Amino acid sequence: MLVPPAAWFTGFIPDLPTPFDAADAIDLKAFAALCERQVAAGVPAIVVCETAGEAPTLSPAEQELVIRTAVDVARGRVRVIAGAVSNATSRAVELARRAEAAGADAVMSVVPAYNKPMQEGMLAHFRTIAGATGLPVILHDNPSRTLRPLADETLLRLVESRQFVGLRDGSGDITRPMRLSRNLPANFRLLSGDDTTAFGFMADGGDGAISEVANIAPDLCRTIFSHLRQGRLQSSRYLHKRLIPLIGCLGRESPAALKYALSVLGLMSAATRLPIVPLDAAAQRGVVRAFAAVADEELIDGVGA
Repeated sequence: MLVPPAAWFTGFIPDLPTPFDAADAIDLKAFAALCERQVAAGVPAIVVCETAGEAPTLSPAEQELVIRTAVDVARGRVRVIAGAVSNATSRAVELARRAEAAGADAVMSVVPAYNKPMQEGMLAHFRTIAGATGLPVILHDNPSRTLRPLADETLLRLVESRQFVGLRDGSGDITRPMRLSRNLPANFRLLSGDDTTAFGFMADGGDGAISEVANIAPDLCRTIFSHLRQGRLQSSRYLHKRLIPLIGCLGRESPAALKYALSVLGLMSAATRLPIVPLDAAAQRGVVRAFAAVADEELIDGVGA
């Protein structure tokens, strides 16, 4: 029986990076290990081939390979959300169809970057993608990268179709859940796409976060969300605050900082693809200092070991 997205599109969901080897090929063994680590941590879902995954640098065939690997590792234990990221609608459609063929449980599609489409263009873009696949579609609003926000009015028009099941909100606007919740379908989920403001977003009624820091500390993130849901705001806020230095490092140079942090933990290479380059020495030291801020309480597995 199919489990509706409302049941699993909630809590902290990691946006997984794509590991590369010394020859600039995808390191599928490292990627599979990242997926298994998240499954073991009890996450509800994983996101692949999206922002942290350096999706624009992956060929369609590479993206399909990554998605198939995630699906094979997950084996139904967690849901796989695959990015369909392109500012050309036809290519986004192709990626969504490939994701469905590879076994993904949902696709995530972002507002087109660079083109700066009008709201009517966004509406047509997302509806065209949804019309090309039978999968649930999660919208991604990230104005800092796309320059054009997905307007509330456009979102409300899109959710007239139940195929649109959630929003990854990278705007940093923590008031959005309060503002929109009364007008959205009961099963529609609002998740933060910004680790810095994720706590405020969830405290104001958001359903979770698509997160980079959850790659590093999945157990801690699950505890933060659990405490928040139980009304233990003080303890939840305290734990989230301890992660802020690390979140700051990740946000400044995404995803190079995330890859370096995971390499410090021995989980993957720090290699990136152009135009992203690895962190310089000063930024690396910043990540190490951020780790030190949480290592004293052993909040992250492997830090200080």
